[in-house]
Amino acid sequence: MTNRLISNHQFPLPTPHSSLPTPPYRIGLTGNIATGKSTVGRMLAELGAEVIDADRITHSVLAPDGAAYADVVAAFGVDILTPDGTIDRRKLGDIVFSDAEALAQLERLVHPPVIAEVRRRIAASVVPVVVVEAIKLLESGVADDYDAIWVTTCPETAQVERLMRSRRLTRAEALRRIHAQPPQAEKLARADVVIDTNGPLDATRAQVIAAWEAIKMSTD
Repeated sequence: MTNRLISNHQFPLPTPHSSLPTPPYRIGLTGNIATGKSTVGRMLAELGAEVIDADRITHSVLAPDGAAYADVVAAFGVDILTPDGTIDRRKLGDIVFSDAEALAQLERLVHPPVIAEVRRRIAASVVPVVVVEAIKLLESGVADDYDAIWVTTCPETAQVERLMRSRRLTRAEALRRIHAQPPQAEKLARADVVIDTNGPLDATRAQVIAAWEAIKMSTD
């Protein structure tokens, strides 16, 4: 894969390698919790990409009429339910983020219907570039669905601050969620494009635009 220096950042020109039919050009956008995936996804949407949020699809498959609801309730018990019968994601998170086997079990139940829906939406897309934002994109074994893997990164201190602010978690809860995930280095080692979100938004946007321009050059 050829590297080209763009706007003072080293970005690869991704070579399309998706196992799915083309078009569109597919970006798999991933990164550990609170590293800025959604921010980068919004910037890519502003540039014209269609962004598919796997977390929102996860919400839908965990809804009472969702594909994974019955299996998840059977596996983790009715104590994870709110009075109206919906799954309390915070209660479920408290269980799985403190028990690696419980997390793996949840993923085995949730990932298949989420992957199927993501693939359906990609196939239905009519835009040139589709971005799939998914925290477990690499771990779920679908990297070959994408022409390029983008990974967001920032220091752990920034992750903790963001989780405490956006999700009202305690520091201990934030750290438990962060440490339940594989090290960021594992995702970074598989990245075609790395976006460092630790600086101001303008710095993040500059990296996104530079990588976007690289895609345009590689697909023209």
